[in-house]
Amino acid sequence: MEEQIIKEGKFKYIEMGEGKPIIILHGLMGGLSNFHGVMTHFPKKGYKVLIPELPIYDMPLLKTNVKSFAKFLEQFIEFKGLKDVILLGNSLGGHIGLLHTKLYPKNVKALVITGSSGLYESAMGDGYPKRGDYEFIKKKAQDVFYDPEVATKEIVDEVFATVNNRIKLVKTLAIAKSAIRHNMSKDLPNMHTPVCIIWGKNDNVTPPNVANEFHALLPDSELYWIEKCGHAPMMEHPKEFNTLLDSWLSKRNY
Repeated sequence: MEEQIIKEGKFKYIEMGEGKPIIILHGLMGGLSNFHGVMTHFPKKGYKVLIPELPIYDMPLLKTNVKSFAKFLEQFIEFKGLKDVILLGNSLGGHIGLLHTKLYPKNVKALVITGSSGLYESAMGDGYPKRGDYEFIKKKAQDVFYDPEVATKEIVDEVFATVNNRIKLVKTLAIAKSAIRHNMSKDLPNMHTPVCIIWGKNDNVTPPNVANEFHALLPDSELYWIEKCGHAPMMEHPKEFNTLLDSWLSKRNY
């Protein structure tokens, strides 16, 4: 990662650019580098892009849940003195963004979700395999993308290391269960924050019908599709992702 990780108090984050704040929320197995395309594009457009490192493996087990991360995000926003933030979340990050928006609607000017959990029970994966099975993990990582080549050895190695670390594995499963418990289908119709939904047409983790359901339940949402794309559009098709998000932000004058 070329960008400097800033450490202040209990927060570790990347910050680039000046202007309106976009806070990026990474997924359970997703590192900060997954959003490299967004990070390099939006600071040139008059946005301050911030990516806090979510304390996924640092919380006590009882607090390893979606709500704790939504509160952690609130603390980060307060710590940085930000107002009218645009939240952008992938997978678990989208779920954290949705719950944060429900709990602290005054903070959030707009929300962008892609491959988000929050509705679909299998969104966090269907359990984890026997530790030590590298080929199984590799196949799992490749299935996240339309093009399996996007799952580089570095990505596979990182996932493999996580599931072979007993404490991290226990916390990963705790978050997965928490995400299932925090189903937001009843909350979404009451959330009037503008939401941009960008989804991969070939997402196997959160299939296209999940995006359609988010769109149907969220009162002020727009849905955009990316063809030949899996669960992480901002990684697999960064230029197209940025173009769609750019035009949505411009249309809304954000």
